[in-house]
Amino acid sequence: MTKYELAVVVSAKLEEEDRAAVVEKAKALIERFGGQITNVDDWGKKRLAYEIQKMKEGFYYFIQFDAETSAPAEIESRMRIMDGVIRYLCVKQDEK
Repeated sequence: MTKYELAVVVSAKLEEEDRAAVVEKAKALIERFGGQITNVDDWGKKRLAYEIQKMKEGFYYFIQFDAETSAPAEIESRMRIMDGVIRYLCVKQDEK
């Protein structure tokens, strides 16, 4: 198993329960492809570096998980079409 981190920026236009549902969907995707979630960081509402889809702010979430090497590609392909997600990025974490 390899350690990964999924960064997700969720639209600030969504209500709190809708944002929570988007994060739960992302966590369910990770588990569906054999990943084990180790930590979820909620950074809250932050200003975006540049305007995306006429939005200047978004909610940042960082999900750390362990998974097989094939899982990130599957997760990213599903995140691409998920409603409420402005941006996402899945990266391999350094072994320390």
